[in-house]
Amino acid sequence: MQILNPPDWARPKGYSNGIKAKGELVFLAGLVGWNTAEVFETDDFTGQAQQIFESAVVLLAEAGAEHIVRMTWFVLDKDEYLASLQSLGSAYRDVIGRHYPAMSVVQVAGLIEPGAKLEIEITAVVPDDTAD
Repeated sequence: MQILNPPDWARPKGYSNGIKAKGELVFLAGLVGWNTAEVFETDDFTGQAQQIFESAVVLLAEAGAEHIVRMTWFVLDKDEYLASLQSLGSAYRDVIGRHYPAMSVVQVAGLIEPGAKLEIEITAVVPDDTAD
């Protein structure tokens, strides 16, 4: 896997401009911040995000995926997202580590699941044996 960041571009904080990877692709549906019984344990934005990260790690392990290459975040409230950046970063690093895939964040008018504050889609890669 290779992080794409031309030398004359500023390094983004908390994400990568692009990722190059070889291998089998794994796509996770939009995950919301509920537990395995589909119950929200918190209405806290960062708490829901942390649950999404934990769920994603379990799903990706089942596929043997080692590299998250893309995350698309759908948030109800841009201001809540921005106010949570520090705690989000901490929760992300605690669960995912210091790997920052290509990311997009989109504010939406609503989510299907009542109580969800955000939803995240994830694309990952199971490395190809010939990957460099």
